[in-house]
Amino acid sequence: MLIQRIETGEQAAGLYETYAASVAEVPRPLWSRTRFCAYLLEGSPGSRAEAWAVAEDGRIVAGYALGLPRYDNPHLATLFTLTVHPGRQRRGVGTALLDHAVGRARAAGRDLLITDVTRAGGPGSAFAAARGCSVALHETRSVLDLGRADLDELARLMPEPGGYLLERWTGPAADDLLPALAAVLDGMNDAPHDAGVEAKRLPVDRIRATEERMRRDGEDCYSVLARRASDGAPAGITRIYLDAGRADRWGHQGDTTVLKEHRGHRLGLLLKLSNLFRLRENEPGIDRIVTYNAGENRHMRAINEAMGFRPLDEWLQWRLPL
Repeated sequence: MLIQRIETGEQAAGLYETYAASVAEVPRPLWSRTRFCAYLLEGSPGSRAEAWAVAEDGRIVAGYALGLPRYDNPHLATLFTLTVHPGRQRRGVGTALLDHAVGRARAAGRDLLITDVTRAGGPGSAFAAARGCSVALHETRSVLDLGRADLDELARLMPEPGGYLLERWTGPAADDLLPALAAVLDGMNDAPHDAGVEAKRLPVDRIRATEERMRRDGEDCYSVLARRASDGAPAGITRIYLDAGRADRWGHQGDTTVLKEHRGHRLGLLLKLSNLFRLRENEPGIDRIVTYNAGENRHMRAINEAMGFRPLDEWLQWRLPL
């Protein structure tokens, strides 16, 4: 079996087709082709990536990408979308790719591999467990059906902003917002995570690079930032990500956090409802919002349940010491 480096957009697109086929039975928003291929070839801000594939008769039938952080967690490698076409599964291809990924991670000086999430009870989870991985994080995937949501009831849940102001924008953040965005996104570091993963440093330059990549990677975003009215101090953030071409009807709720010193004012609910109403007004074609929450994150799960999110299934992130 020949495992070869993915180096061209055509090769990356070939792996995308295999990825799409392998998750066709799971109701979820897919990464767009643009975003998927950009990650395989360029990595993400703060992390370089390398991607490898198996081809048969000129067609890519399996592959994976390995992320290697550059600024923090230099001991870590992240495994993204190890995928085998359904017609080639159970033939040892996935095992060969995992062994290859472990070898590449060790060659880069990494001693911990963190994998993509897999559906609990699904073939990906069985594969990871059988090959010595252990569960790093348990997440519940929940969905808000906007077609059934009672917007009047949600409006009654909206807290008063109190001593806070809300700042809204669509798409990448402008340069003048980057310092505040960097400050509030640092609050994501106290969300539940694997004990072997260090806090991620988020300087303004790194945030800028991420924002600049957004549209190029096929994404769009609705954001709301809370600031303390008395001094303008950033307090919290929420974001909903969309496919830039609106190719599907899904939105992805992500990056919701309130800094510790501003908690206790119901800002999380205020931010999320404010963003949801703006999205609903401007994006009538989006009818489902999906979100993932760690089991330990009871506060955020309670907010989601109050908004009408309902659990859909369970997902597991895996770890493999090297």
